[in-house]
Amino acid sequence: MLYAVKGKDRSIKRVVRKDDRLYLYSDAGCYRLEPKTAGTIRITYTQREEFSEAVKPGIVNHKTLPDWEYTVENEFIVVRTKKVSIHINKETASFQYFDSEGRLLLKERAQESKTLEEFTVYKPIEEKMQVEKIKTPDGTKEVVREAAKLQDGTLYHTRLFLEWQEQEALYGLGQNEEGITNLRGQTIYVHQANRKIAVPMLVSSLGYGILMDTYSPMIFQDTAFGSYLYTEADEEMDYYFMNGGSMEKVIREYRQLTGRASLLPKWAYGYIQSQERYETADEILRVAQEYRRREIGLDGIVLDWCSWEDNLWGQKTFDRARFENPAQMIEKLHELNVHFMISIWPNMDEKSDNYKEFREQGLLLPGSSIYNALTEQGCKLYWRQLEEGLFCHGVDAWWCDNSEPFTPEWNHVNQVEPSRMYEEYCNTAAMHLPASLGNAYALYHAQAVYEGQRATGEEKRVVNLTRSGYTGQQRYGTILWSGDIAASWDTLRRQIAAGLSFCASGLPYWTVDIGAFFVKEGGLWYWKGDYEDTTKDMGYRELFVRWYQWACFLPVFRGHGTDCHRELWQFGEEGEPFYEALVQTNRLRYELMPYIYSLAGMVWLKDASMIKLLAFDFPEDSTAREIKDQYLFGSSLMVCPVTQPMYYAKASRVLEEAPKLRTVYLPEGTGWYDYWSHDYYEGGQWIDIEAPLERIPLFVKEGSVIPRTVPAQSTAEMTEMLMLDIYAGADGEFVLYEDGGDGYEYEKGEYRSFTFIWKEHIKRLYMEASDKHKDRVILAFLIQKDGTVKEEKIYEKASV
Repeated sequence: MLYAVKGKDRSIKRVVRKDDRLYLYSDAGCYRLEPKTAGTIRITYTQREEFSEAVKPGIVNHKTLPDWEYTVENEFIVVRTKKVSIHINKETASFQYFDSEGRLLLKERAQESKTLEEFTVYKPIEEKMQVEKIKTPDGTKEVVREAAKLQDGTLYHTRLFLEWQEQEALYGLGQNEEGITNLRGQTIYVHQANRKIAVPMLVSSLGYGILMDTYSPMIFQDTAFGSYLYTEADEEMDYYFMNGGSMEKVIREYRQLTGRASLLPKWAYGYIQSQERYETADEILRVAQEYRRREIGLDGIVLDWCSWEDNLWGQKTFDRARFENPAQMIEKLHELNVHFMISIWPNMDEKSDNYKEFREQGLLLPGSSIYNALTEQGCKLYWRQLEEGLFCHGVDAWWCDNSEPFTPEWNHVNQVEPSRMYEEYCNTAAMHLPASLGNAYALYHAQAVYEGQRATGEEKRVVNLTRSGYTGQQRYGTILWSGDIAASWDTLRRQIAAGLSFCASGLPYWTVDIGAFFVKEGGLWYWKGDYEDTTKDMGYRELFVRWYQWACFLPVFRGHGTDCHRELWQFGEEGEPFYEALVQTNRLRYELMPYIYSLAGMVWLKDASMIKLLAFDFPEDSTAREIKDQYLFGSSLMVCPVTQPMYYAKASRVLEEAPKLRTVYLPEGTGWYDYWSHDYYEGGQWIDIEAPLERIPLFVKEGSVIPRTVPAQSTAEMTEMLMLDIYAGADGEFVLYEDGGDGYEYEKGEYRSFTFIWKEHIKRLYMEASDKHKDRVILAFLIQKDGTVKEEKIYEKASV
């Protein structure tokens, strides 16, 4: 007969406060609670003798909060700060989390709520690896088929079992491509991939968040198999519970832990034209000049892969046959007020000088041609090569492609199921990276570029468009994008959700390949575009217009892709509907630049978000919590992208009966104005709104103050002319942010802010300014519920 063997006793035997941390001791392990702010407490659990002293790369706040207390009561040990309290059951060591008013936010399951499963880690022996080279769209990749291994210590698989509340919605965990926003009832595999971005940050509609301080892959589970957070390889369980009171304030708590988001230069919020690929300096200059000839806004142009010579993939120099004088090319672009971004890679061809230098110094990841960004020497060498080969010519921005840098899912003809994809990623990463850092390569890579450029001077802000991100990467001037997606209306719908999930994870800057990277059908699972005739297909032209209109309201506005060129004149000529719709959208982006750049300023200054799920501002609205194809751009504009064809199906088939309407939900608790018609609607209802080709459905919350200016061909050419649209119905305010537009003087306080305050009951607009600009032209217009517009006077108040 088998006999039951009980597990170790989890009851708390001893409680010790030491160095502003609370230690709870049981036979089953030790728990450490470390308040970081009034709203954030770090929880660590180990079964080892000591807690790890390793410094985690994503966290910058290493201070502890002294202002907290704990009590030992009959059943619970209670830890309290001003904003959160945690009740620990003395018998089971299960935690319950409350806000300062005693409202239950979250609880762990009653028994065995935290588990650690120890396993042996093995390190591959590089000299005994069998490596095969495979050609992929990301260049030639090394695949380790077999490897002898050495034992390299032990780590834990960790599981934190949780019980969510019935109506609670959960968001975040980075970017997925399945079109999921509310994670309830889902299994989410949190690892890096071409079309996935892993961020271990979870946000609840109840106003709290959980940041798992892991750098290995992880799994979120909320199914019949249980509700838990699982990490693949850690020295201990380590996470932060954050009570913000709202989801936006949870993001603030996250940034207090992981660092402020760096402010991008102003030009990075203008339009950026990219293409797979521009091949010569003359071609790049011709495209920029054509934008100027047509008077279409353009602030950046991108040189994609193969800037190097002789197929020397990843070499950080220009091919002088095609780019005879790169400094002169960039100078000419600058004369047009166009900035230059170039694609760089962490993997290098073995014949390149860059690769040979890394190999000679032993600074490559094992079994690969990828530089070791986890070492200080590797990062310094990578930047030196960038500086000597590219930055010295005047390069303005970087495109860190393939920054995962392992994408085993692209080695398959058919798409694999998510669980197998996760397993393959874990196995592949473990051949090249420490098991505990399997998700973190992009973070170190971004740090190498950022710190390298910052060390050269303060004139240019770092801009790094990169495909992969992780905890704290917002510190390094990074913009994330959604990878090599394929053109279809279904992809467009899913991409909206992908961006919203990503930005709910704490990182503010996200963009997309407008019109998708792949347009045609290419025989592989990821190369599945719907449009063989590309820009000749009226169906693709319509899709591109709607994609462009949506991207106008993303933090970064960028066109890119293969199979066809993406310059706006590829979709028609002057007077033709698709071209005119694109040009009108481009002008709208520049007209709203004072609003957009102010949102960006608040990202840095106030830890705000540029794009938000409706649930962020309307968590009590059960309908809004589930909306994933509408969102907030700032807190004033609600963007409602068109996600189905109205004029043409693919192959230019006319849709004569398709209605030109978009069904929109207006969240409750406020009124809404149609941006185009000024029609006013009460919230808490669904409406059908006209959505002709030339405009995207766009709504403004009552009480909003929206700054605009005269559209220009670049951010450098914009005037100080300012127009304020005031939407009557409620009190409101807007903080206009301005600075030099580039460089890091803003970090030293060299910026200006103007707060415009609308007082509804007396119908007056006030301005509070950090400094006075008496000669500046500011026009204010009051938009009223009956649709009428009248000019409004500004009453200046005392400077703040």
